[in-house]
Amino acid sequence: MMRTDGYLLDNRHSAAGEQGDAVGPLFDPTTFRHLEGLGIGPGWRCWEVGAGGTSVVSWLAKKVGPTGKVIATDLDTSRLDPAARPPVEVRVHDVGVEEPPGEGFDLVHARLVLAHVPDRERALRSMIAALAPGGRLLVEDADLALQPLLCPDEHGLEQQLANRLRDGVRTLLADNGSDLSFGRRLPRLLREAGLCRVSADAYFPVASPACAALESATIRELRDQLVAAGLATDPDIDRHLTNVTTGAMDLAVAPMISAWGRKP
Repeated sequence: MMRTDGYLLDNRHSAAGEQGDAVGPLFDPTTFRHLEGLGIGPGWRCWEVGAGGTSVVSWLAKKVGPTGKVIATDLDTSRLDPAARPPVEVRVHDVGVEEPPGEGFDLVHARLVLAHVPDRERALRSMIAALAPGGRLLVEDADLALQPLLCPDEHGLEQQLANRLRDGVRTLLADNGSDLSFGRRLPRLLREAGLCRVSADAYFPVASPACAALESATIRELRDQLVAAGLATDPDIDRHLTNVTTGAMDLAVAPMISAWGRKP
């Protein structure tokens, strides 16, 4: 069953922990580099939107120190609970529906969240409204339409199967309301929302062990949905998972576009 809140993947699924464990090694260095560039330091008030796991939240907590504050929100906070100690406060929150969990934030950050939120424009307005004057916003989202292949070097049957399954995942995401080309629009959306000093870049990992780990966890979580929708068969999925474990395929994830700006 697809979720009605716009999220296809579920933190409560048995593979969710493995997905989180793969996302951190893939994207944390890029995220931390951008956050450092925004000047984060002791005493900052931060809102981590759709936090999911603890890697970014724990990093933020160390940066802001005991005089700062990190509010970490998600629809499902079960994986955030270990981080729920000062200066971190964990809250169940739907960024696309509810009012911000405070105001006057020095930093608001969301990674791989807004493309899956049904009312993503409202969510973005909410995040900007929560910023203090001069506050920084960093939004990072994948653009699956910019590079749709799991195996950019499609030279054999294994790679062809992998790309066919990636196309099935993209179909499920689109049918569930995800915006597959949201990442590329972030710089424009931030400018149109009134932010200044807007910049952006993209990170495109290829052939990382974490790419394989993320692919395996994602396919196992979406297996029933792929089969039910006629997008794959159980033998297809079994064969693909076996191919992934061999490490012989150069797997990629969609480019993650990071866009940032300041509130005047």
